[in-house]
Amino acid sequence: MDCALLLLSLWALTGTVSLQTSGSCPERLLGQERRRTCPRPCKSDRDCGSKRQCLCDGHCGLSCVAPGRTCPWPLTSSENSVAHLLSPTHSFSALLEVRCKPGYTLPSGLDATIRRCQGDRQWSGDEPNCTESQSPEAAADVQSCPLPDEVISTFSIQGDATVGTSIRYSCMSGAQIIGSNENFCQDNQTWQYPHPICKKVYCLPPREVEHGYVVAVQKTEYEVGFDIHYLCKKSFLLDGPKKVTCLSNGSWSESPPHCRGRCLIPAERSRVVIGGEKRWPFDVTDAMVPHGKNVTFFCKHPRHQCNFAAIQTCFDGKLQPPACYLEPTWLQYKLFPHRLVSEIEECVPADVE
Repeated sequence: MDCALLLLSLWALTGTVSLQTSGSCPERLLGQERRRTCPRPCKSDRDCGSKRQCLCDGHCGLSCVAPGRTCPWPLTSSENSVAHLLSPTHSFSALLEVRCKPGYTLPSGLDATIRRCQGDRQWSGDEPNCTESQSPEAAADVQSCPLPDEVISTFSIQGDATVGTSIRYSCMSGAQIIGSNENFCQDNQTWQYPHPICKKVYCLPPREVEHGYVVAVQKTEYEVGFDIHYLCKKSFLLDGPKKVTCLSNGSWSESPPHCRGRCLIPAERSRVVIGGEKRWPFDVTDAMVPHGKNVTFFCKHPRHQCNFAAIQTCFDGKLQPPACYLEPTWLQYKLFPHRLVSEIEECVPADVE
């Protein structure tokens, strides 16, 4: 048991934050959690306000949590147990250990338990109740199924190993369980099923992004919780996630993004509207607009001396003028600039209809 708690303490100090902030939410280490409310669910930090992040909050899953919020500390003193932090602070996702004093045990038969600081500012699980241990004679009357050391050191086990009760397994490392995650202690003091194993899960390298960069150490496989960031080359716009995360099922949290190119404005001698402003194309930097930008062209009404607007959108380097648009000739532009279609009176709605 002490070995298992030592491993869990090391995990708490080195692994908790990376799992909780990675965008994934693997099966919880600590089992059943006592909750009052769950924060707003989310998929990424964009779903939360500026003061909250999308973090794994136990059985609430990915939720909008203020990471700086804390849980009560120190806890109310108990005559039969001692509590101490396993994490540097008592803020969100911190772990603490409650250990029974010699001669006392928890209802599960163990002498210690781990609790986690949740998003509702409460420690997970019920208040530990350490009671006086049974005498050796009384303990001999309690029949249970054995749990090998390798099982205790590999899994976080919820429940009681006594005859007629069930336990649940979850991998301390966050790996995938192969086999049944629940087992039953039978009357003959044997387990109903073989103990499961923890299979390490990896993600394959995501595809490269054309006109972009993958910001990550190059590997043939990535561990669960690993983040990969994307950047685009100069003059290209990122279309999609800036970051993807390796999930516990071996897939990435999102598909890789695209780096979209700018578009050349297909007009030279006519004003267009960009961002609500009417401009000559040669007054725009490089006469280009970024991916996703709307450009409004002016077309002449076939029967009236007026113009109407036609909007086109730049998509990955391609921006076609509307079919109704006619580029003015050089003579029209030089000799009669005030008669250009973009400069004449706007049509009334009734004319356009």
